[in-house]
Amino acid sequence: MHIMEGYLPIGWCIFWAVLSAPFVIYGIWKMTKMIQEDRRVLPLMAVCGAFVFVLSALKIPSVTGSCSHPTGTGLSAAFFGPFITSVLGTIVLLFQALLLAHGGLTTLGANVFSMAIAGPFIAWLVFVGLRKTGKVGIGLAVFITAAVANLVTYTVTSLQLALVFPVDGSILNAFIAFAGIFAITQIPLAIIEGIICGLVAKYIVRVKPEILKKLGIIQDEEIAKIQGEAV
Repeated sequence: MHIMEGYLPIGWCIFWAVLSAPFVIYGIWKMTKMIQEDRRVLPLMAVCGAFVFVLSALKIPSVTGSCSHPTGTGLSAAFFGPFITSVLGTIVLLFQALLLAHGGLTTLGANVFSMAIAGPFIAWLVFVGLRKTGKVGIGLAVFITAAVANLVTYTVTSLQLALVFPVDGSILNAFIAFAGIFAITQIPLAIIEGIICGLVAKYIVRVKPEILKKLGIIQDEEIAKIQGEAV
């Protein structure tokens, strides 16, 4: 995530941009359709987008000399799925590149693919699987989803860098090196992000459960249980 401007060759910039485009285009269509069907989803969608912006804008120094970031995409992936999350993530990454010097315009496609597509897509699959068991509450499910989104994002980023900068001609060695650099700070950071997202999800259930119910995320029995915990 946040591969800086000019760090990737132009060929790879184009490759990742082309690969990311269909996901974002479909996400725009899906987002537009959802808003047209029920505009009440807009506030929650805006909250998820703002959550991605704030968390992913945090720049945390790493003991390895690199920097780590939360991603914030797990909450949106759980509530709205990977395609709408790809749109929110793209908007966030574009504004961060223009206003905060995080990432870049030429590397936007690569950053979108890792943070706004790959991470949320795998995380969403995990969320759906956990919820289908009927045994995992929404707080724990979102916790795991957010942590997975974070770790997958940095795994994909490591691969993106390894493809361009192999070590001794080996992409695998480069991947291990990049992933190792990120892992020292990223694993505990993913856990912290998961806790935050899980708590936010439960708070939303307490104050505004009807939208999540309409989205099919939660049912009345679990809503009553969570709201009962707050009393």
